[in-house]
Amino acid sequence: MRTHTIAIVGSGPIGAAYARTLVEGSPDVRIVMLEAGPQLTDVPGASVRNIEDPEQKAEARLRSQGPQAGALRSSLGIPEGAVVEGMFTARQGTHLLDFGGQGSAHAPTFPAAAAATNVGGQGAHWTCAIPRPHGSERLSFVEDAEWEDLVGSAEGLLHAQSAAFADSAVGDAIRSLLAEEFESELPAGRGPGTLPVAGDPQPDGSMRWAGADVVLGPLIEAGSPASQRFELRDLTLVRGLRHDAGVVTGVEIEDLRTRERHVLDADAVIVAADAFRTPQLLWASGIRPAALGRYLTEHPVVISTVALDGERMSRHATESDLDAELSRRAAHAADPVAAVHRIPFSEPEHPFSLQVMYAESTPFPMPAGAPHADNRWGYVNMGYGMRKHPRVEDGVTFDDEELDYRGLPNFTIEYALTDIEEAEIAAGTEHLRRAAGALGWFVAEPRLLPPGSSLHYQGTTRIGDTDDGTCVADPWSRVWGFENLLVGGNGTIPTATTMNPTLMSVAIAVRGARALLERLSR
Repeated sequence: MRTHTIAIVGSGPIGAAYARTLVEGSPDVRIVMLEAGPQLTDVPGASVRNIEDPEQKAEARLRSQGPQAGALRSSLGIPEGAVVEGMFTARQGTHLLDFGGQGSAHAPTFPAAAAATNVGGQGAHWTCAIPRPHGSERLSFVEDAEWEDLVGSAEGLLHAQSAAFADSAVGDAIRSLLAEEFESELPAGRGPGTLPVAGDPQPDGSMRWAGADVVLGPLIEAGSPASQRFELRDLTLVRGLRHDAGVVTGVEIEDLRTRERHVLDADAVIVAADAFRTPQLLWASGIRPAALGRYLTEHPVVISTVALDGERMSRHATESDLDAELSRRAAHAADPVAAVHRIPFSEPEHPFSLQVMYAESTPFPMPAGAPHADNRWGYVNMGYGMRKHPRVEDGVTFDDEELDYRGLPNFTIEYALTDIEEAEIAAGTEHLRRAAGALGWFVAEPRLLPPGSSLHYQGTTRIGDTDDGTCVADPWSRVWGFENLLVGGNGTIPTATTMNPTLMSVAIAVRGARALLERLSR
């Protein structure tokens, strides 16, 4: 039998899902995964959040902040001494796309746009939240039975854990107070609950958070049969795709260690770089569908921090419960995530998503003597995610005459909120104030984060069921007009969503991989 070589550009959870599904689906498939950034952990693609040593964790995050991370650290969005990380700066482990240096992208209306450049992609840094899409968030052109199977497969690949933090009495008290405020007006099953996450609970009560490593699974297990057909090349930049008459024949790559360039022949190529660098690579390769880079969406996010009211919390949890929670937290101080809760998206009652994360301290320093400083019952960091309704005006435009710091056509992000989004943001903010009132007192008033802050960038390589110029790829993620070129990642999502998109993107990738396997077997 002939062996099919498939090149995957990008090593995040979506690229990993393609690799795993393809290798396990056929003995005749060989995968070469290409990643421009370095490997950060001993296990390829593992979550940096699992690193216990603070200095090693900080070093891993610094190394993922782009090829310029050493010399231009502050210009990439992490100023020395920065506070409130992730609110006014790029999150640790990421670098701003519009970082202000030579070769910077241009994002005046989307200033917080950021990326991670490392093995595992954003999967090395993400919060591991994997709620299921619901209602209008879902794909209308996939039948219910198949969609349930795809999402179930995605949850298996990501090690979905729906009961994480369910044993926290403090968390239960938070959920109970939110339910008193909201549950009567929400549909059955869409009220306050724990947030599904990707990871594996450990015997000591901690979580081992999932990265691309758990998705790759046996592909990175030394000596496993699957690992013999999988190759991961880090610090390898893909500069272009070779193609002729609708068939991709290979990828042009540069070894960033040696600066040597050559062509890797491939029977199929999957580009899963991210929602900006995937369309950039297609554009640089002369593959330019009308919708490429357009229909950009993310989640406008309103955040706040609330001090929990001990009197209200004591109606559902005891002082002994709190002492046990604080003791457990002290034993796992390297992991900042405690109980995480949500009120999920539902229409028309609650067309947004709330996440509530419990912590014993605020994410910013509070002056001594400030109201609710050193609050015994702790705090919750709350965020409401709203929809950005897709429209062609939002997206990226490319400039063949101006090159970015990697020598690819530079891009400008164009983005604006409309009256529709502004109305939903106002409604979501009012719900956030209600949630805060049910739990305690604001120590940080609600604020709308700058565009790009969510890191959940979608729509720029959107899939659709008709080649009508409004989508880049078909329902199986194959670029229109090509036999063997697929796109993957959050950019494929064509709908307006309020949730963390990774689970949905992995489900879409599983569908694309299965369809590719069928074509290769013909």
